[in-house]
Amino acid sequence: MDYSLAAVKMLCSQLRDAKPTPSQNATALGGVLFQRAWLQGVLVPISGGGDNSLVLDDGTGLVELGLSGDFAIRQWKSGMYVMVVGVYHIRTGDIPLLKVNMKTLGL
Repeated sequence: MDYSLAAVKMLCSQLRDAKPTPSQNATALGGVLFQRAWLQGVLVPISGGGDNSLVLDDGTGLVELGLSGDFAIRQWKSGMYVMVVGVYHIRTGDIPLLKVNMKTLGL
């Protein structure tokens, strides 16, 4: 993880335009390189998701949250308004994924 790259504050709809970079372990959006994304929104139920999967809706789109470590054991509930920072993963044919854990935050 390159912590010199900022955790970019963005909307779920902007993640659709992000592109992987071939020579770096990062993603680019409009010339800005990032590995971690910062999103805010409401947790919504997901059908068929595992215990450690939630979906965040920020009003512009959806992103799946992959939770691990201390975050996976917390009492997350549909309707909660949350702010998350996580490693962004582009997935073809599915909603984007943001992996959230203590290492993502540099803790």
